[in-house]
Amino acid sequence: MDNTFKSYLLFLLLPILLILHTTIIHHHRHQNPTPEPSPSLSTTSRWIVDDRKNGERVKLSCINWVSHLETATPEGLSKQPLDVISKMILDMGFNCVRLTYPLFLFTDDELGSMTFRQSLMKLGLSGSIAGVQVNNPALVDLSLVNVFQEVVSNLNDNNVMIILDNHISKPGWCCNDNDGNGFFGDVYFDPEVWMEGLSRVASMFKGYDNVIGMSLRNELRGRRQNIQTWYKYMQKGAERVHAVNPDVLVIVSGLNYDLDLSFLQKNPVTLSFSKKLVFEIHWYGFSDGNDWITSNVNEECGRVIDRMETNALFLLDQGYPLFMSEWGVDQSGTNDNDNRYLNCLLGWAAEHDLDWALWTIVGSYYYREGVGGMEESYGVLNWNWHEPRNSNFLEKISPLQSPFQAPGLSSNDGEHKILFHPSTGLCMQSNSTSLGPCSNAVRLDYTPDKFIRVKDTNYCLEAYEVNTLLQVIMCDDDLSSKWEAISASKMHLSSITKNGTIVCLDIDSNNTIVTNYCKCLSDDYSCDPSSQWFKVINSTSFSIAPPFDDISQYSTSDGSVSTT
Repeated sequence: MDNTFKSYLLFLLLPILLILHTTIIHHHRHQNPTPEPSPSLSTTSRWIVDDRKNGERVKLSCINWVSHLETATPEGLSKQPLDVISKMILDMGFNCVRLTYPLFLFTDDELGSMTFRQSLMKLGLSGSIAGVQVNNPALVDLSLVNVFQEVVSNLNDNNVMIILDNHISKPGWCCNDNDGNGFFGDVYFDPEVWMEGLSRVASMFKGYDNVIGMSLRNELRGRRQNIQTWYKYMQKGAERVHAVNPDVLVIVSGLNYDLDLSFLQKNPVTLSFSKKLVFEIHWYGFSDGNDWITSNVNEECGRVIDRMETNALFLLDQGYPLFMSEWGVDQSGTNDNDNRYLNCLLGWAAEHDLDWALWTIVGSYYYREGVGGMEESYGVLNWNWHEPRNSNFLEKISPLQSPFQAPGLSSNDGEHKILFHPSTGLCMQSNSTSLGPCSNAVRLDYTPDKFIRVKDTNYCLEAYEVNTLLQVIMCDDDLSSKWEAISASKMHLSSITKNGTIVCLDIDSNNTIVTNYCKCLSDDYSCDPSSQWFKVINSTSFSIAPPFDDISQYSTSDGSVSTT
């Protein structure tokens, strides 16, 4: 058989082989379910818990995967095989994906039935077509709805939890006040079409155990937005989703680009169901323009945190989980505005141990705002989706990927404090005053009279002098053993030395905790206080290392604890 005939035969057989490949994968999924138990999530007070594990807390540490742009398909399938992307998500420490989608994908049959190839071809993206043929050949000629289903199925099979987020109606980049997608009654936002779309999505993914939540609508906004209409339709949408799929969490956003839920303080939502409702909030550095570099950072951090507490954090006290479903930074590490915002956010998010979703896994887009192959500077992966753009960032946020707190743990056994340093993502260590992994953090108590005591001992943190190592010494009533959270950010921990000098905790070049003059407390906008920012946060985790079991072996002649 000559080579020409072989090539012709392969050309004839290739479509059949691709269909068989897809069929085998689909059959395998349904015949060989994953052996790991899938979660069954509900809420208890402010926590999301797994009913199949006796109410054990599940912390959502998610990443946003964009699927709402003009191609109406999940980004990156021209760069990497689908299964590789799913496994990379887990390898980077995330347990969940917030998968965005445009409403019209499920309500416009013409759009939903268009093939992946046709969608890319319509935008002139021949290079992306070639990439999909190499990396995901079984997907290129599937309908857009089927491609979305395949992505959900693959995440599901890899035990990645999935939140389906109705990001927008008409496919495209989000958002502005006048894009026609902002609020009920806008040109692309018919409430009845929206509720029908929610019904279809809830029904379509009802059998997927790891589809654990549905977000009703992203970033409501624009001149039409008003509280009365919000209550009318968001409550109807929540009821519709729960009626079709009562297993999923129903995730509800607020007004003004999901920055404002304050109206719920006096008027909670009224729903027929319970233990399934979660609220979401967004927080980016650019939400406040360049204020992080044109204002004093402590004052800006305090101001924004005060606003977040007024607009959203009160929901924890009302007994609802709060999901920070979008936040992120320029991954180059060179954006000072973002870097300063990030340290403030990490301290706040760790203190309240929030569930969250980072923006975004996307290294580059098929097509965004008229540009093919646009790079995403906020993307965790690089342009070709092959490796992390900034591994230091992933290390820094890794403590927040695990829960610090959990419901139901005995206060006698598990409740304690740990000392967290946001700008490094590290914690004070057991048997040392160095910073290190929070999994090895020393257990502390922060007493009403402001002593920071090593738990179950009579040893306290003490300030000795300026520019010296933090001391761990027998507790006494001296002011040098008392620590107060000062500055507008409440992240400077300050004490008074025996000679009357006011000092703050700081770190040296070796990430050892020292005491120094307090810096950047007010006025100076050029000053960066991040080395002196610490948070004493609650923890009930049993994985934390034990306290100083035999602290005497670390004592020096002056009663302090050696850090060598």
